[in-house]
Amino acid sequence: MATQTLALPAQTTLPAGFKKWIIVVTAISAAIIELIDTSIVNVGLTDIAGNLGVTIEDVSWVVTAYAIANVIVIPMTGFLQRYFGRKNYYVGSIILFTVASYGCGFADNLWVLVGFRFLQGIGGGALLSTSQGLMFDAFPPSQRPLASALFGMGIVLGPTLGPTLGGFIIDNYHWSWMFYINVPIGIAAVLLSVAYIDKKADEQNIDRKRIQIDQIGILLLAVGIGSLQYVLERGESDDWFDSKVILWLTVVAVFAIPCFIWWELRGTKDPVVDLRALKNRNLAVGSILMVVIGYGLFTSVLLYPLFAQRIVGLTATQTGKLLVPGGLIMLPMFALVGRLLAKGVSPRLAVAVGYVAFASFCFIMSTYNMDVSNGDFIIALTIRGVGLAFVNVPLINQSVSTLEPRQLPTGIAIVNMMRQVGGAFGVAITNTYVTQRAAVHRGDLVSNLQPGEMLTTDRVNAMTQALVARGVNAFDAATGAFKNLDLIISRQALMLSYLDTFKLAGLFFVVSFPLLFLLKSKKVDAATAKAIADSAH
Repeated sequence: MATQTLALPAQTTLPAGFKKWIIVVTAISAAIIELIDTSIVNVGLTDIAGNLGVTIEDVSWVVTAYAIANVIVIPMTGFLQRYFGRKNYYVGSIILFTVASYGCGFADNLWVLVGFRFLQGIGGGALLSTSQGLMFDAFPPSQRPLASALFGMGIVLGPTLGPTLGGFIIDNYHWSWMFYINVPIGIAAVLLSVAYIDKKADEQNIDRKRIQIDQIGILLLAVGIGSLQYVLERGESDDWFDSKVILWLTVVAVFAIPCFIWWELRGTKDPVVDLRALKNRNLAVGSILMVVIGYGLFTSVLLYPLFAQRIVGLTATQTGKLLVPGGLIMLPMFALVGRLLAKGVSPRLAVAVGYVAFASFCFIMSTYNMDVSNGDFIIALTIRGVGLAFVNVPLINQSVSTLEPRQLPTGIAIVNMMRQVGGAFGVAITNTYVTQRAAVHRGDLVSNLQPGEMLTTDRVNAMTQALVARGVNAFDAATGAFKNLDLIISRQALMLSYLDTFKLAGLFFVVSFPLLFLLKSKKVDAATAKAIADSAH
C-alpha cells in the first residue's frame, strides 16, 4: 500500500502441547475441505444433471463457478488479511464456506446451486494460504520442514479423497450430501479457530482508514473474467454470435480485461494485483506454463470421470477408487522432488519431467476405448500423479526465484491465480470441444451407414431378432433396433470426442514445452525459500 503503518513484531510465544496440535488439525482440515470441494462434484456431475434436469455442459458451471471465485479471491488474500486481520478473515472465510456448502445442498435448480458454489469458492479461496500461515506460526523455524510435510499431506489428500468420497456418496446417498458433509467440519473448524488461534500483534489495532481498496481493479477483474468464462462456456450451445447475450458479453470481456490490465499497471498506485511484477521473465514464463498446468489438471479432473462413467460404465465409487493409487504415489514423489532440489538438481529439469509425464498421461488416455480395464486407468492416473508432483512446487519456485523479496507475495499470488485461470478456461474449452467433435464424429459414423449395405443390415437384423426373442413384437423390435443403433453411434461419437480432447490437452503441453528453456535457472536460496513460505502469512 502507498501508506502503511509499520507492522508490529509477530507473536513470540509459540503454541505448545494440545493447543499446538489443535491448530494443526484445524488448519489441515480447513485446507482439505477446500481442496476436496474442487474435485468432489466431478464424479457426481451426471447425477446432478439428471436430478436438476440440465445437460452435462450446463452442470459444468458447478465446477467453473467455484474456480472463477477462487481466481478472484486468491490474489486478494494478502490484502484481505491486512484489512480484516488474519484470524478474522480466516474465521469469516470458514463461515462463508460452511453456509454456502449448506446452500449448495438444498439448491433445487442449477443456478441456485451455481450461485452458492461461487460463494463457496470465495470462502474457500482464503483457506489454503491462510491455513499454511497458521501452520508455520505453530512451529519454530527449526521445525518448519515438519509443518510443510504435514500441510503437503493435506494438499495431496484433498484431491485424492474428493472423487473417492464423492463416488461413495453418489452411489449410496443423494448428491446433496457432497456439500452437507462440509457443514459439521466447518462448524468445528470455526469453534476451534475462535478458541485456540491467537491474533498476531499487528492484528490488534488495524487502521483500515489508511488501507486503500482497489475497487475498480476488483470490479474489472470480476466482470472481465466472468464475461469471458460465460462466452467460452455457453458459446457452443448458444450458436456463438447468433446469441445477443454471447455477443454483448464478448464485447464486455474485450473491454474489461484490457482495462483491468491498464488500470493495474497505470491507473492506480495500490493495485489489487500488481501486474508490474510480470516484467520479470521467469514470472511471465512461469505464469504461462501454470495456465497450461491448470488447463491440463482441471481438464483431466473433469474428463476422466465422464469417460469412466458414460463410456466405460463404471459407478461413481469405482471411478473415485481408481484415483487413489495416483494420489498416493504423490506422497513419496513430493519427498523425492524435495530431496532432488535440495541436492542442487535444476528445478527446470524437474518441471520438464513433470511436463513429459502429464503429456504422456494425456496421450495414453487418448488411446483408450470403451473396453479399457481398471488397470489401464490406474497406470495412466499414476503417471499423472508423478507429473503433478514434479511440476507444481519446482515451477512455483522457479517462477519467483529471480524476483525481489518485496515482489515474492505478489509473484506467488499471480502464479496461483494463473493456475486457476487455466483450470477455469480448461473446463469451458473442454465442453465446447467435446460438443464440436462429437457432432463431427457422429456425422462421420452415420455417413458409413448406407441403406441396403450388408453390414448395417446384418447388425439391424441381429438386434431385431434379439428383441423378438425377448418377447417384443416384430414392428416394435425393428423400431427398437434402429434406436439401439442410434445410441451405439452416439456413444461411439462421444467416446471419440473425449479421446480428441485428451489429445488436445497433450498438444498444449507439447507446444508450450519449449518455454521451459526461457526460464532462468537459479537455485532458490534459503532467504527466498523462507520468504516463499512466509508469504502464506
